[in-house]
Amino acid sequence: MRLSVVVPVYNEEAVVLSFHARLAGVLDGVPCAWEICYVDDGSTDQTAEMIRHIMNADARVRLLQLSRNFGHQVALTAGMDHADGDAVITMDGDGQHPPELIPELLALYQKGYDLVLTQRRADKDAGLIKRLTSRGFYWLINRLSQTYILPDSADFRLMSREAVLGLRQVREQHRFLRGIVTWMGFSWAVVHFQAQPRLAGCSKYSSRKMLELAGNAVFSFSTVPLRLAIWMGFILLFFSATEVAWVLYLISVGRQAELVPGWTSLMLALLGIGGVQLVLLGLVGQYVGLIFQETKKRPLYFLKPQPRRGAAAETVEIEENLRV
Repeated sequence: MRLSVVVPVYNEEAVVLSFHARLAGVLDGVPCAWEICYVDDGSTDQTAEMIRHIMNADARVRLLQLSRNFGHQVALTAGMDHADGDAVITMDGDGQHPPELIPELLALYQKGYDLVLTQRRADKDAGLIKRLTSRGFYWLINRLSQTYILPDSADFRLMSREAVLGLRQVREQHRFLRGIVTWMGFSWAVVHFQAQPRLAGCSKYSSRKMLELAGNAVFSFSTVPLRLAIWMGFILLFFSATEVAWVLYLISVGRQAELVPGWTSLMLALLGIGGVQLVLLGLVGQYVGLIFQETKKRPLYFLKPQPRRGAAAETVEIEENLRV
């Protein structure tokens, strides 16, 4: 058996060496051959150079360097596209996903599960707003979508070779891997873990990126917003009909003087119809935008060419020979 570990990194020069030492220490204790595939998602610091130093010392380490920052989900995809293990583990490189959990993931894989997902335990150190928004997101997506998405799940998971090959067939641009892996329908188990503090630095996953990921999840896994828009239209028609009935009633009993001329129709048109139309246009526009992105059929990412392993050492040796 061969195990591949895919680790996306972005501007992690402060943590990559200590993280690798910790990860390699755990992998040295597993009873199988292994490799680590780091995916540099367009870092602007020395992350890639540090990984190359690790590569020169350990042939089991590989580096994929994306041509720019394509995002966390695409970086994970790139790593799984190039991983050749019988089982593939994905995890973040900041230390919050504990490598010590890997033997437990492997034990469940050996029992026959194609997916071993991880679920974060409640983090008391997380802010109230973050906890509430996270719970609200998973509550919403699991009611809008027909695909169950494990609440508080992480991108720290193990996938069998069959599951990885299946995932490689899914090439949609707006990716939410936590939903895609369960949508595929392979057997899965769950391991719980406590998220640990970052080894150094701060999270590169901003609030804007989290909102984008949540939007991709909702619009990729559900058409319910479109159906909700239709129901909003029917509700508006109901209130419009009620208003018309009320106006006709006042006229029929001779109380039309109570009506302010033009006020009812103006407010109904501006606030009711106008608001619903804007909502409808926004929802339809979001789906049309996603369709537009998919029809381009652009590659998900591009890779930078990598120097041969040990090329830097060979260059130094050549320069020394020239001096002689």
